[in-house]
Amino acid sequence: MKPRVAVIGCGQFGKNHCRVVHECERADLVAVVDTDAERVAEAAAATGARCFGDYRELAGQIDAAIVAAPTTVHEEIGCYLLEAGVDLLVEKPIAPDMASAQRLDETAEKAGRILQVGHLERFNPAVIELERRATLPLFFEIHRLNVFSPRSLDVDVVLDLMIHDVDIVLSLTRAEPSEIRAAGISILSAKVDIANVRLQFPNGCVANLTASRVSTERVRKLRLFQPQQYLSLDYGRQDLAIFSVTGGQIGFEQAAVEKAEPLKLQLEAFLDSVQTRKKPRTSGHAARQSLGAALGILDKIKEHSGVVSQTLATGWKP
Repeated sequence: MKPRVAVIGCGQFGKNHCRVVHECERADLVAVVDTDAERVAEAAAATGARCFGDYRELAGQIDAAIVAAPTTVHEEIGCYLLEAGVDLLVEKPIAPDMASAQRLDETAEKAGRILQVGHLERFNPAVIELERRATLPLFFEIHRLNVFSPRSLDVDVVLDLMIHDVDIVLSLTRAEPSEIRAAGISILSAKVDIANVRLQFPNGCVANLTASRVSTERVRKLRLFQPQQYLSLDYGRQDLAIFSVTGGQIGFEQAAVEKAEPLKLQLEAFLDSVQTRKKPRTSGHAARQSLGAALGILDKIKEHSGVVSQTLATGWKP
């Protein structure tokens, strides 16, 4: 029997979730939820699902749900549904703070429910191939630049964009950073819009990350250096180039990557977990680690901002 699925939050990304679930042969999209009556009616008309204005009306009518509502309400919505026996795929970041993230994770564990977090890039076919090829990562150089959009301005660029790359770095190093250095500024919003970060790990691995949502172009690239190899990944093109040194010769390989829509692969993985009851690869625990690192980055950015403010207050002149 196909699981009955609801999508909660019908904004820009929620609409994509509605489309993917509606097209999936393994699940039935039975409900869409949003507090905006016009938006939820549009989503319902496009998919044939029933529309609701309150997620609490779903209890007993669904088996699984995708929470694409604002981060600030993930804990409230997620815990209610988990306790009602619903398996969840929650958009990233898992929550706005560690206490909320812990409560979500613990509620899922106690209720015996699946909790998967939408770290979408982990389902990018090129990233999956990178994970297969990674041996001993020693240095990362990562850029994620977006043109400005009013979407997701309730969170800083670190939690909006950079957390994708933080999550991937943590998964490849299998460690948490021992040192964080970071700087960031607000430009077009009240939150941090551009950030530069240096993470150092206990084994000496270093990751330099830059994220911006005020760029004139869209760039999503990761470069990884490990013994005798340099790997260059383009998230958007879903390709992975590998340069290797063997016997004093430099070899080049374009990795065979079967391109696919990450959102569809993420849904398939979620449905696999719902069916098999196996912990998702982007579990609540993994998401908590990524969130912890991202919040640590924001703390360092706050420290840097204080230094800059003091410099300006003491009489800096152009």
